[in-house]
Amino acid sequence: MALPRFAVVDLETSGLNTRRHRILQLGMVVVEADGTVVDQWSSLVKLRWPLQRVGPTDIHGITRSMLRGQPGLDDALDELGRRLDGSIFTAHNAAFDSEFLARAARRRPSNDPLRVGLRPRLCTLRMSRRLDPDRELSHRLADVCDRYGVTLDRPHDALGDATATAAVLPHLLAAHGITSIEQLEPFYVR
Repeated sequence: MALPRFAVVDLETSGLNTRRHRILQLGMVVVEADGTVVDQWSSLVKLRWPLQRVGPTDIHGITRSMLRGQPGLDDALDELGRRLDGSIFTAHNAAFDSEFLARAARRRPSNDPLRVGLRPRLCTLRMSRRLDPDRELSHRLADVCDRYGVTLDRPHDALGDATATAAVLPHLLAAHGITSIEQLEPFYVR
């Protein structure tokens, strides 16, 4: 079976713990296997409580005032679920992004497009690491972008990171010789 579309997702969060921290921004770029962009979308997410922490502002640049008036998490998740629409969920460190999304989606019905769309989960970090079995290289997104000549304009911006990951994806697919959906299996996060 030929390769489907890939929904490359990135999140910015208030921290690294799925129990204590919250999603602040979602970004998604839907691409064909050759890197052709089909759709892109991003949203900041309003905090549930006004005094909730936004975490490392020095890293992601998101402030409380930027989140005022933005869609709530449920509305942002609704939109993300609609846009996944049969594409393969893809992320650089898919375990991290999908765990935050899965935790947020647990309150949603089991047939919700977001919950359904989180399987399978393709990980470009895993793809990059498999090309370096001796672990001689860094596999941070910025370093992978450098290796493939991809510009990372806005690191730690959800849409900026999703755009860069989407641009790296065709290089990783080619490096592994992936031409069918069955060949993606080793790169899924369980």
